[in-house]
Amino acid sequence: MTNATTGEDFWRDYPLVSERYQAGLLSGRDWDTWRGNRLRAVLRHVTARSPFYARHLAGVDLDTVTPDTLDRLPFTTKDDLRREMHGVLSGTPADALIYYETTGTTGASTPCPRDAKDIMSSNVHVEWAWRRMFDHYFDGRRPVIGLMGPSELYAFGDTFGDVAQRLGACHVKIWPESPRVGFRKALRLIRELDVEVLVAAPALCLNLAKAALQNGLDPATDLPVKLFTVLGEICTPAFGENVRSIWGADVRPALYGSQEALAIGTGCHLDRLHISGPNYLVEVLDPDSEASLGRYGTGELCLTMLVDGIKPLIRYRTGDLVTVAPNSCGCGGPGDVVEVLGRVADRVAIGTGRYRPAQIESAVLGGLSRCLGYQVVIDTAPDGGDTLTVYVELLADGDGSRDRDGLSARLTERFGVPARVVVTTELDPITNTGAFVSWKAARIRDNRDGSDDDDVAAAARAAAAAHSLRS
Repeated sequence: MTNATTGEDFWRDYPLVSERYQAGLLSGRDWDTWRGNRLRAVLRHVTARSPFYARHLAGVDLDTVTPDTLDRLPFTTKDDLRREMHGVLSGTPADALIYYETTGTTGASTPCPRDAKDIMSSNVHVEWAWRRMFDHYFDGRRPVIGLMGPSELYAFGDTFGDVAQRLGACHVKIWPESPRVGFRKALRLIRELDVEVLVAAPALCLNLAKAALQNGLDPATDLPVKLFTVLGEICTPAFGENVRSIWGADVRPALYGSQEALAIGTGCHLDRLHISGPNYLVEVLDPDSEASLGRYGTGELCLTMLVDGIKPLIRYRTGDLVTVAPNSCGCGGPGDVVEVLGRVADRVAIGTGRYRPAQIESAVLGGLSRCLGYQVVIDTAPDGGDTLTVYVELLADGDGSRDRDGLSARLTERFGVPARVVVTTELDPITNTGAFVSWKAARIRDNRDGSDDDDVAAAARAAAAAHSLRS
């Protein structure tokens, strides 16, 4: 293996490393060589080509930095990206092949262009993951895939469209939120094209079911969907089981990533996400003290990217709460596994505890089936403590009364505060937005003084106002 410091070396070495990685053939020595060489290449690259990193890393003796001494480098934060904008890039947008931006729903949109190295090294891991997923579910044949996500200025459609074509699978871009598609047309195309796989955010699994019911269709019997592969927000096992109770279809992770950091991890049929190992150095941080906990543990995910593309990030604090662990998965895929627990900013104080989004969702949906949506409302009781009211929308044939009584008791025990459950047919429309703006804004209404983030809540309300399941 060469030092992989030049463009020619990278294009020669990366496919070989990737194939050996997927086959589980990289030794400890191989990993040490790859990570060390790639880190040196990226640090040279960003300090030579990125105005931000030239300043940000100016006081560091980069020759002394190794994968084991990353704490000698300063963090990169989302505030840095918003402040510096194009100054973070290692080059100009003209050096890229395609230009994307973050959504900008809760702050300035930041540039996220990708060059040929970025696209190849990220998409190849999605391709391998889908090969294994489809071999498991479809015995080697290629299903028709419906892509239900934004494409303009966003990598979703390009990434999955590219991978589907590489696999020889037909795909159709049918994001229901698009004014050119809408839910009625999406449902028609799913039926006409016999779409068996849908790629979407988890909330869309429920929104699409609602739209189907409003159009006189039973999701489980009238639509051919066999598999949802989801991304963009947390998807707990409880959420997946709930979706199965409505659709009769499995729910598996598609990938975990972002516009800034690309495809960090890819999903498998055993519900795990596998980190794209050749592309990142991973750290887990204590989200409060910022201390590095090392490669494994529970905390905030921090990434150093190992591909010297157009926007490699150094010690980038993702803002995501995760658990990273060695690979003990039986799916056959490589890479350490990462469980996404929600955003650091989405942790919610209830009673005497502070809870992650995944803990809250699991508590709510773990006692329900055939649930089309939920919202947790937190109020202050007369004695100054907290109270919970959980609003749930259930299918008409669901066991609403039985589930409601049992869930109230479970929630009271879980969070240590009085809790009640209200079954409704008119959930707050903000719940339809999922994590398009913020999981917390969509699922939690906090009526306690000083608890809400007004800017995020306003953005979520605006998204809800533009949302219609009947179009």
